[in-house]
Amino acid sequence: MWFKNLSLFRLTEPFTLSSAEVEQKLETMRFRPCGSHDESSFGWTSPLGRSTEQLVHSSNGFMMICGKKEEKVLPSSVINELVQEKILDIETEQARKLSKKERTEIKDELIFDLLPRAFSFSRHTFAYIDPKGGWIVVDSGTAKKAEDMLSSVRKCLGSLPIVPVNTAQKPISVMTEWLIHNETPTGISIEDECELRSPEEEGGIVRCKKHDLALPEIKNHLETGKQVIKLALNWEDRLSFVLDENLSVKRLRFLELIQEQVADTNSETEQERFDVEFSIMTAEFASFLPRLLELFGGENKL
Repeated sequence: MWFKNLSLFRLTEPFTLSSAEVEQKLETMRFRPCGSHDESSFGWTSPLGRSTEQLVHSSNGFMMICGKKEEKVLPSSVINELVQEKILDIETEQARKLSKKERTEIKDELIFDLLPRAFSFSRHTFAYIDPKGGWIVVDSGTAKKAEDMLSSVRKCLGSLPIVPVNTAQKPISVMTEWLIHNETPTGISIEDECELRSPEEEGGIVRCKKHDLALPEIKNHLETGKQVIKLALNWEDRLSFVLDENLSVKRLRFLELIQEQVADTNSETEQERFDVEFSIMTAEFASFLPRLLELFGGENKL
């Protein structure tokens, strides 16, 4: 259950709901599979999977939740082919061209007829609430996916006063300085990947992977004005990740020091293992996230 991406949000007011109260409110939108004519369905499911019906997993004050979205699969190529055949048959039979409205109606009717026979697939999105630290963290690589999930949380809870994380110094400027001088703050080291972009509109982008970022060719790009919009970093040999210009953490890996902590615990069931991993992960983030803010001049609360 280790998070692979971090979309970070700050609570702007104290979060006072207990895990039981959150559970009760999420119950109003518990996941239900798609009906025969539904294109998609979203709701809350247990973070621990099928082993329990519990919608909130709580440990050491942190609350884990999980959203599930099911979507029907109707290949556009198949739909378009069937629509064109239907249109051609009608136009031939009636000896006239169909209007745009009629074509749209044919497509809608065809989709409606096909939905009950369509295959479906599901995606899970995990998030946790840290009332004490004032964080909501979503395991999502895209801002839209994270915001969509939190919009559903807000709908259930009635309100959710949060803002995307914002720092006093821009990550682009700070990361660019790190790479220009090949120097980073204590506990942070640069790894072997970056993405550079020219500041002009539609400026050029340079992507480097598995590359020594201290080489002159990288510095040449920076000296011509390119800025760092993504940078692979290591935090105290505990976490490895790519940080982007919006302070989103991507491709997060938990390194050997953390994995050793897991190995040193006894977990006889899947639930126990989940709880151990969740506890270790959130404890790690409780140290890492404040430090992340410090790296960029602290939080900008304006």
